[in-house]
Amino acid sequence: MDGNDIKMTGKCPVMHGSNTASGTSVMDWWPNALNLDILHQHDTKTNPMGEAFDYREALKDLDVEALKADLRALITTSQDWWPADWGSYVGMFARVAWHAAGSYRLADGRGGGGTGNQRFAPLNSWPDNVNTDKGRRLLWPIKKKYGNKISWADLMILSGTIAYEVAGLKTFGFAFGREDIWHPEKDIYWGAEKEWLAPSDGRYDDVSKPETMENPLAAVQMGLIYVNPEGVNGKSDPLATAAQMRETFARMAMNDEETVALTAGGHTIGKCHGNGDPADLSPDPEAAGPEYQGIGWMNTKGRGIGRDTVVSGIEGAWTSNPTQWDMGYFDMLFGHEWELRKSPAGATQWMPVEIDEADMPADVEDPAIRTLPIMTDADMALRLDPTYNAICQKFIADPAYFSETFARAWFKLTHRDMGPKARYVGPDVPQEDLIWQDPIPAGPTGYDVAALKAAIAGSGLTMQDMVATAWDSARTYRGSDMRGGANGARIRLAPQKDWAANEPERLARVLSVLEPLAATHGASVADTIVLAGNLAVEQAAEAAGVPLELPFAPGRGDATDEMTDAPSFDALEPLADGFRNFLKTDYVVSPEEMMLDRAQLMGLTARDMVVLTGGLRMMGANHGGTAHGVFTDRPGALSQDFFVTLTDMAYSWVPVGDGLYEIRDRATGAAKFTATRADLVFGSNSILRGYAELYAQDDTGAKFVADFADAWTRVMMADRFDLKA
Repeated sequence: MDGNDIKMTGKCPVMHGSNTASGTSVMDWWPNALNLDILHQHDTKTNPMGEAFDYREALKDLDVEALKADLRALITTSQDWWPADWGSYVGMFARVAWHAAGSYRLADGRGGGGTGNQRFAPLNSWPDNVNTDKGRRLLWPIKKKYGNKISWADLMILSGTIAYEVAGLKTFGFAFGREDIWHPEKDIYWGAEKEWLAPSDGRYDDVSKPETMENPLAAVQMGLIYVNPEGVNGKSDPLATAAQMRETFARMAMNDEETVALTAGGHTIGKCHGNGDPADLSPDPEAAGPEYQGIGWMNTKGRGIGRDTVVSGIEGAWTSNPTQWDMGYFDMLFGHEWELRKSPAGATQWMPVEIDEADMPADVEDPAIRTLPIMTDADMALRLDPTYNAICQKFIADPAYFSETFARAWFKLTHRDMGPKARYVGPDVPQEDLIWQDPIPAGPTGYDVAALKAAIAGSGLTMQDMVATAWDSARTYRGSDMRGGANGARIRLAPQKDWAANEPERLARVLSVLEPLAATHGASVADTIVLAGNLAVEQAAEAAGVPLELPFAPGRGDATDEMTDAPSFDALEPLADGFRNFLKTDYVVSPEEMMLDRAQLMGLTARDMVVLTGGLRMMGANHGGTAHGVFTDRPGALSQDFFVTLTDMAYSWVPVGDGLYEIRDRATGAAKFTATRADLVFGSNSILRGYAELYAQDDTGAKFVADFADAWTRVMMADRFDLKA
């Protein structure tokens, strides 16, 4: 070694933090930068199954009855490494399914059990999900046996449904069809807190007014699925808890009756666990060392299993027979007086003032030992809130009605994020159409598409009318819960017909032309809207000198008001749509961030977002016909001009107030165009500029049209689950 050599002794051969969570990311250095990662969360490179794998095809080889038999055997066979309470895992698997599905929220459709996301951080390590990791490990031998014929997502939800059947409930049905993801969903905003179970005040403008909770959140604290079982911020107040329950469950698309049924039915089986010191538990799964192999919350002192398990910290069962479906929950809640006490783990819980030993639940390990039952603040809310109490009395008077209401609410809880019934697979799919499934009748397919298209072309509608209406109809689609989209033509129904984003007056005028054409040619209005949009794109491509014929598949149906749960569609209203340069009002979140969120919900990539925005600008599809971002002297042509202008250093970009900018000729100082942040971000963000420069090149005119056509078609077809069955 000469003097020029660098001594490497003792040096680590890899870059510290370069490929782990401890590394400093681009967003750490520039936290205000637009993070496009959410548009590529589930890149095909992360999926080990490959593009050829079709889960719906694999399901056809699944022996459903054998699978259910294996689940029943598992539920009733205690395993030594994690013993079952009373020899039954009904409570365990009901909780696994419940907490998988219960993260769903109506505002953006994110969360829920439809992707198997409980396997990954942060959900696998949420404080409220303690020991769901044990449930998944108990399910592993069954997953191993059936392999790719059953997804983790389906298996976890099915395990809860079968658990209720084992307990004695007649369930409403079950549908397969949930496909697994393969890494965490980093795009889901669970709250701004930096610590688990931080006080909930920061989520509300006023914590005493639950309706002021920050959207799109539903759970009251970071790391909880619903509400705090010990009370608001851990302080017992059943009426305040009732108010939070009402808001939280409403944000999960549940009404008061469903809320009571789910709470009572959920607490009819199983128990809470808090017979130990939480300080003795090992870290959560994501933080545990390699020797734990993804298992967290293991007791490092003593047994930590059976009667000594610690989960929520609350300790006890709600009913006398916690493995049976019965009316015992109501008997216990209303048959005794309750007082606040502390569990062995130090949690606040309600316990009976007096109770006969015969009414007590048995110890989970020794049936000869009787233990005290418990209630949480949420349970006491059902007794003390007048509306909830009245619903309880209705259930008590009619046990069959309670069982049916719970079964239906459970089905809704566990299937809400699956989207339309066309996505359901399996022998136990209920025949009944439910309004929360957003039912759509099958549409006609035998009409003359070419004749209808010619009639639209001769109708006098402008390119802007046609493309804007088609886009507005389709852009409601959310890949998070498969709601919205052009199928059903709900843009002509309340509430969508009155949304500011849809320009109600223009929309009514366009529909007054398209609806008679649809009737004359025997087509659905939904098909006619999409066909008109396609025609506009083809006309714009022709004006740019690129021949184009977009694919079109007839068969969309027209929903009716009776098929539409109008209040739940309020959550789909676009408050901003950067693709059409629309912003309802000023928000704390920037227009480009809101555009990014919409693109992700629509299932678009960064490339899609770039080409669709540039193309819609060139076709003059802006909301209200504004000229912002229409960087061209030939509007109506599907040209590259948006990108050419944006990347041309002959211009300068000058703020002029209210989020607007002028694009000025550097030589003369004359204003050439106007723009918004939703325009200029495609030149200012380094990633988006890379795409913009590509489409500004002299050799990519035809590629731009082709890429726009591809993205446009996928938007129009996103909700055609009838073609994907």
